[in-house]
Amino acid sequence: MAVLVTGGAGYIGSHMVWALLDAGEDVVVLDALTTGFRWAVAPGARFYLGDVGDPAMLAQVFSENRIEAIVHFAGSAVVPDSVARPLDYYDNNTGKTRILLSAAIEAGIRNIVFSSTAAVYGTQESAAPVREGAVLSPESPYGLSKLMSELMLRDAANAHGLSYVALRYFNVAGADPEGRTGQSTPGATHLIKVACEAALGRRAKVDVYGTDYPTPDGTGVRDYVHVTDLVGAHMKALDYLRHGGEPLVANCGYGSGYSVLEILDTVMEVRGWRFKVNFAPRRPGDPACVVADATLARETLGWAPRHGDLADIVRTALAWEEHLLQDRSYDIDAIQQRLVSARF
Repeated sequence: MAVLVTGGAGYIGSHMVWALLDAGEDVVVLDALTTGFRWAVAPGARFYLGDVGDPAMLAQVFSENRIEAIVHFAGSAVVPDSVARPLDYYDNNTGKTRILLSAAIEAGIRNIVFSSTAAVYGTQESAAPVREGAVLSPESPYGLSKLMSELMLRDAANAHGLSYVALRYFNVAGADPEGRTGQSTPGATHLIKVACEAALGRRAKVDVYGTDYPTPDGTGVRDYVHVTDLVGAHMKALDYLRHGGEPLVANCGYGSGYSVLEILDTVMEVRGWRFKVNFAPRRPGDPACVVADATLARETLGWAPRHGDLADIVRTALAWEEHLLQDRSYDIDAIQQRLVSARF
């Protein structure tokens, strides 16, 4: 039996493919390569170039492979972009997830691990670590699109016997410690990647959006989770479902946060190079502080993250950026042009 990884050529998805193969799993990848890369898919995985919202493509994948479980990463994840183009996000994240769920139910696939987000919480009244039972108040179409997908999973589980784990990510960062894959999309908005690019001279500056938040230094505070630990949570979720686990929604984070300025200072310190920082107004949809209470994932899934040191997260991210700089086949200008012209 095989595991289908949608979006397996992207940042988190490519790490997941490596982890599955390392564990001896049979892996199938479906990716439209809108922001992902064919070379990012680990050797040994069967690759299909196609859209997760294409019923004919899904029918082909399911007919040609004995799929036991789906790990669903495919989607769009840029908060300001979702504010500017909300209908695209509802289509790409919510509408296409509905198509995938329908095809999976028809094919008899019952186990699904879903890539959700802490953006479903919005701004909480307390700065304490947020639990899964907190009030859900997304402040962007991105967060809403993911919450709508969670609700579809819940209802499909009740009606059709699906079993799923929806993992609400906090801020994902870092790269594979073995240097096999990392965040490779030019123009990415992940703060640690942006700062690493600036530290290596690939960006002229780093913009800080908002210095008047009710936080210790006025900049936004986030819980940064290493991508390797995040993928470890997906592996635990898959094992949980295989052993008959009930539907579950769980946070993935470390339970402590860092401000934007703390992140920038750490990148400068690790790299030994200072870069320009530009201060700008707040962006729509950005809450002041979001930190995870991941007790549920630890206790129910047995998740035990091991890469929480911020300096170590930054070191792996910098190492991957240095790799991209040295890779002559990585044509940044051509990739950026492709992304500008790509549509969902």
